[in-house]
Order: sequence, then structure tokens, then C-alpha cells
Amino acid sequence: MPKRYPSEFRERVLSLVSAGRSVAQVASDLGVSQSAIYKWRDRQLVDSGIKPGLSTAQSAELVAARRRIRELEAELDILRRASLR
Repeated sequence: MPKRYPSEFRERVLSLVSAGRSVAQVASDLGVSQSAIYKWRDRQLVDSGIKPGLSTAQSAELVAARRRIRELEAELDILRRASLR
């Protein structure tokens, strides 16, 4: 499972990269993989509206909606089985 970093740490890493330091240098200095930094940067661009895609808030809302749909479908299935008895 990937390691989770606090949002403050990710913001610090991205500020170093945006200040002109290379991704490779920041990754080496802070012990973070370069791919993680690139993913964080892409997420930041999407969240700020610069790059198209689902924002973090939209993704969270979609996950919650899908979870609720699964719950409702399970309840409906239980009710259908109960009414057939």
C-alpha cells in the first residue's frame, strides 16, 4: 500500500518544485518518489482548474454517492426478498 503523506508536506514539496527545484532533486532530498510528486502536481493542476479532470472534492463526492447507491441497492434487494416470502 502506498505511503500517505500529510497535505502540508505535499504542499511544501510542490512549493519547492514550483520555486524552480527539479522534481528529481526534491524527491532525493525528501525521500519521496518522483512519481508521487508528479501525481501531486497533476492533482494540484486539476484542483486549480488548469488541467481538465475531476477535482478532489468531486472525486470524494462521487465515491460517497457510489457508496450510498450500493447501500440503497442492498436495502432494496433485502426488501424484494422479504416481499417474496
